[in-house]
Amino acid sequence: MSRLLLLSNGHGEDLSGALLGRQLLAQGLAVEALPLVGHGHPYRQAGIPVISRTREFSTGGLGYTSLAGRITELREGQYLDVLRRLLSLRGRRDRLIVAVGDLLPVLAAWLARRPAVVYLVAYSSHYEGRLRLPWPCGWLLRRRRFRKVWSRDALTASDLSDQLGRPVQFLGNPFLDPVSEAGEPIPSGAAQTLAVLPGSRLPEARRNLELMLDLLRRLPAPLQPAPALALQAALVGDLDATTLARIGAPLGWTLEQGRGPEDGNASLVLVRGLQRLQLHWGRFAAVLGGSDLVLSMTGTAAEQAVGLGKPVLQLEGHGPQFTPGFAEAQRRLLGPGLSCASGAVGSAAALQAGAELAASLLARLADPQQGPTWRQQLAAIGAERIGNPGGSHRMAAAIMELLSDLPPGAR
Repeated sequence: MSRLLLLSNGHGEDLSGALLGRQLLAQGLAVEALPLVGHGHPYRQAGIPVISRTREFSTGGLGYTSLAGRITELREGQYLDVLRRLLSLRGRRDRLIVAVGDLLPVLAAWLARRPAVVYLVAYSSHYEGRLRLPWPCGWLLRRRRFRKVWSRDALTASDLSDQLGRPVQFLGNPFLDPVSEAGEPIPSGAAQTLAVLPGSRLPEARRNLELMLDLLRRLPAPLQPAPALALQAALVGDLDATTLARIGAPLGWTLEQGRGPEDGNASLVLVRGLQRLQLHWGRFAAVLGGSDLVLSMTGTAAEQAVGLGKPVLQLEGHGPQFTPGFAEAQRRLLGPGLSCASGAVGSAAALQAGAELAASLLARLADPQQGPTWRQQLAAIGAERIGNPGGSHRMAAAIMELLSDLPPGAR
């Protein structure tokens, strides 16, 4: 039986790696994973063994963080932890390495001295028009050891094919598959639905939700009654009832039991006057699928929303991950499907502007003239920037074809 090793470096990368790994397991392959940062929970949830002791850090991983976040990474010993994980690659004899992310897993795959394929989910030519790979990523990807290189969008595939002097393919993005294959959305009974996505990493997600609750209470009066606008939050388990009650109280929100179908079968609801924010755990795909507009302070989840043709309203935060710099880069990556109000992070002016922008976007969606045309434009943006569903199936098929042609003992 062929043994494959998945390498990835971040929550979104782990998710894509796990979705691809699940397809490979279904083909009868022996699959293991090495998440280079964090715990790699998506792998464990998919039943894929993790080969090294893991540890979670407060910034959620290395890379695009604020200066304070990078200092925190140094102080918490993330770089030493990554080195320890890289050393666990010594002596392995995997038939194929599958690297998902950016330079770090590419470098790890090179150090493993085994045939490899690469899914460069972290890089896109949409950022600058021409992708500038960090050294020595470009040099490594030209080596024969890397049998296939896949990009996260068609523009990047064309750009890198020219730069690397070898074919780079775009097969889709596995992270779109679970939300496109989701079942029925959560019923709201409202004219429109706003999804609230504060992120997955604590304590940042808690601070993000505070800002979002402040924005929601500033929505125009006609949008505050629940029948006009349903509010649904997709939360991680660490944002528990005690935490929610504590952060909501200073902003006028109280925690109550849900009212069954009226509250989308949410067990808990944050209530402020006529507003009711339904709280959901483990139902991210259903919340996203049933939304008209997405209020987001996330990375991968925003990309999934764009892939589904949903308009996204960003709210910039203090980080360490979702900073103004990250948000601006995300707008370049995902295009005109994302909107963001101006103003200093967390200021009353920025939150008020965000609430007014949310009202404007909802009005545009509801307009019988503009709405249908805009939804078509959003779907086209999703196809261009994210691609069609089925990326994990296509990548798995390409790996199976490669394995059939790969001679035993190849390096």
